[in-house]
Amino acid sequence: MEKHRKAPLEISSKEYKSLGYKLIESISEFNETIANKPVTTGEKPKQLQGLLGNKSFPESGMPAETLLSKATDLLFNHSLFNGHPKFMGYITGSAAPIGALGDMLAATVNPNVGAFALGPMATEIEKQTIQWLAEFIGVSSDYGGVLVSGGNMANFTAFLAARTAKAPSDIKENGINSNSKKLMMYCSKSTHTWIDKAAILFGHGTNAIRWIETDADNKMNLEALELAITTDIIDGHEPFFVVGTAGDVSTGTVDDLEGIAAICKLYHLWFHIDGAYGVPANILPELEMAFKGIKDADSIAIDPHKWLYSPLEAGCTLVKNPKHLVDAYSSHPEYYNFATENAEQNFYEYGLQNSRGFRALKIWLMLQQVGRKGYREMINEDIELSRLLYRLSDKHPELEAITQNLSITTFRYIPTEISKDIKDNEAYLNKLNEALVNNLQQGGKVFVSNAIVHNTYCLRSCIVNFRTSKKDIEEIIDIVVTEGRKLHKELLSK
Repeated sequence: MEKHRKAPLEISSKEYKSLGYKLIESISEFNETIANKPVTTGEKPKQLQGLLGNKSFPESGMPAETLLSKATDLLFNHSLFNGHPKFMGYITGSAAPIGALGDMLAATVNPNVGAFALGPMATEIEKQTIQWLAEFIGVSSDYGGVLVSGGNMANFTAFLAARTAKAPSDIKENGINSNSKKLMMYCSKSTHTWIDKAAILFGHGTNAIRWIETDADNKMNLEALELAITTDIIDGHEPFFVVGTAGDVSTGTVDDLEGIAAICKLYHLWFHIDGAYGVPANILPELEMAFKGIKDADSIAIDPHKWLYSPLEAGCTLVKNPKHLVDAYSSHPEYYNFATENAEQNFYEYGLQNSRGFRALKIWLMLQQVGRKGYREMINEDIELSRLLYRLSDKHPELEAITQNLSITTFRYIPTEISKDIKDNEAYLNKLNEALVNNLQQGGKVFVSNAIVHNTYCLRSCIVNFRTSKKDIEEIIDIVVTEGRKLHKELLSK
């Protein structure tokens, strides 16, 4: 009779060490040489599908060594690398190496951080990580919260807590339709699309959103906000939720958080800050005034996988009074045998998930490896590089610098000569720059994204990358201009 079960998934200690050493060597070499690779190969779905093979589910297994070798090749040679120093498109940070090691360690133990009993040490590490994140962004360590997958989920989690806190007390039993007054929410026109999803998915409908005009600096117009609130009250609606953006995704603008907080206090509304991207910049003393009012927020969304350089996935909801999370999410079915009398915190009571992976470990490790001083240095360097890109664009005769906030710069390519027979130059420039963004994203030399600023189609660079250097910024200028000239000629010849 066998003493131990021999399962197909098992790997012997000796083989596991050999595979692990080989994989770590490959990862180390990848990190060392990432700058020499194209940002992306630009391969199409059919090309990638051809590389995968095995169109049908395999009947028999394969050796782990063969599979890991194949997976390493597929990922290292056929991916977009957001850790590449010339990746500055969508807001995804370059992943910290210690974070990747932390994910491996977390997956090995595999705790379920839904309840203390299922992940005792993991629970305590997540609690400490949340406390440190609150301190990091400049609010009280008494804020409670929960780690989630990213910005959408962080904002959703806060939204539902706010609704439970501000809606009629019978909302859990009778739903939002039980209230004769329509629950209303307010945000600027530059707010991320998560607010649309929240309104739709949670039963309010997009007509419950009041999109507030922005000023010349792309900040929420506070006079328009207050007018919308008072008008809705007169019309018999019930305002409950206001979003202030701390670093909008297009231009990096930070709303007047202090002014929004004052309006929310006056009308007894929940003040939420979407700081998924920008709020870590509050660690810099010179930017504290830009984030003034953050301590008045009832809830804050922050994404460590953006400007804290964590590997995906890592989002976080922080709430001034953590009881609001419990009020919204707690449930106690008879099959949950999870005690709370010994100050045990069960994270399933703080958000939408019951089963939860150990997201906190990688963040916890990074925060300690780098410390406040290290993060100040890296975030400040990212901002300075963004400012350098703005200055170089502004000086170049074929580029126009548009905006610069936090670590986001928008700019566009303008040919030195535009044919007189092109009637609408602005329309042509928008078409040219849109095509330029698409070409650059496929070309592999640099990856930028786009933004529409006052009807102007722009190239958008967001630097949340500890590998990016001054040399990269200077080279990007040349790449953009060279590709812009080429594309301009092609478009005119059509």
